[in-house]
Amino acid sequence: MLAPAGTPGCFYAAVNAGADAVYAGLKKFGARSFAGNFTIPEFTEAIDHAHLFNKKLYLTLNILMRDAELDEVDDCIRPLYKAGLDGVIVQDIGLISHIIREYPLLEVHVSTQSFITGVYGAALLKKMGAHRVVPARELSVGEIRDIREKADIEVECFIHGAMCYSYSGMCLMSSFLGGRSGNRGSCAGPCRQPYNGGDYILSMKDLCVIKDLSALLEAGVDSLKIEGRMKSKEYVYNVTGIYREFLDDYYDKGIREPSEKKVRELFSLYSRSGLNSGYLFKHNGADMITRQRGSYVTGIPEDREYPEIKLPVSCEGVFKKGEAAVLRLSYGRHSAECFGSVSEEAKSRPLSLKEIEKQLKKTGNSPFSFEKLKITADSDIFIPLSQINELRRKTIEALKEDILNEYRRSL
Repeated sequence: MLAPAGTPGCFYAAVNAGADAVYAGLKKFGARSFAGNFTIPEFTEAIDHAHLFNKKLYLTLNILMRDAELDEVDDCIRPLYKAGLDGVIVQDIGLISHIIREYPLLEVHVSTQSFITGVYGAALLKKMGAHRVVPARELSVGEIRDIREKADIEVECFIHGAMCYSYSGMCLMSSFLGGRSGNRGSCAGPCRQPYNGGDYILSMKDLCVIKDLSALLEAGVDSLKIEGRMKSKEYVYNVTGIYREFLDDYYDKGIREPSEKKVRELFSLYSRSGLNSGYLFKHNGADMITRQRGSYVTGIPEDREYPEIKLPVSCEGVFKKGEAAVLRLSYGRHSAECFGSVSEEAKSRPLSLKEIEKQLKKTGNSPFSFEKLKITADSDIFIPLSQINELRRKTIEALKEDILNEYRRSL
């Protein structure tokens, strides 16, 4: 499941809610230029965080490009590629070719903005070196299945969020009426305005396919995508969490339909005059249009603190009189060992095992929690608590580096 992140806060919400992957953009070259978006240092930090939790992070470069911008695009990609960026979502056919040639270890996902509507287009992109296509949102489940089976390329489909009236990536209405191009990331949203005497005849209801998700999974869809890089972290957390719960039930328990309670909860979170299943099971229909003003209904509580996931780490500490303190951390196949200050003989009150354990468990804002803690210590030692804290911080950083080194690259 792929979740949106318009800001760093939304990224962390998506990870904590159980997303398998997240997509986000920089300050330029993405189709959501009015989102908060990321600086390059923020994106690099997010890549590391994603990889610590075995998640993936994709960069959106899903606008039509100008030749003069290519060097600047490379300046954006290069540091993220080195940090281990998992993939890029691209619209422009020239940029697709450039990235495949210059960044061979980087997955290229062809954006829905590229308007891929059939097997031949998808097969051509696979021949070029693309890893995945996000077909036009106007396709049926049967057409999506054909692309997956006959083009033999990964397929990603939208399952929730806002929809466009136009064919994916083919709208020029914003440019003509609003002076801003949706294909350059600055859609003015003219389809959300009233026409024909006040009717909202172009405004689409939001997409929601949770009731029909099993049909997409059985069609071979590889990635399920939630729209929403302009939406709040509360929206991202709650919508991602509901889909995560259903997918776990589907794979673990064979449950094919969500409970009515979960459907009602999802519908109440955020919708534009109701929700619909898009084009997956019908060509089109009047019930896909709001007609009335596309007001939003939302039941999302704002400013709520959501649970933060941590990696359970095994910790072993050795504190012997006259010897350097040792701390060993392990997580799966990864481990780190660091040495601290020499433990001295206590001149008055010795340091107890409970005090050492309390300091070591203060993992704070780190991605780890010490689930298994084994401490060996002489009964009459003393070591400043500040030095135990420093040893803990140093070993945590060493473990992080051991995990992340698997992902980093050189050009």
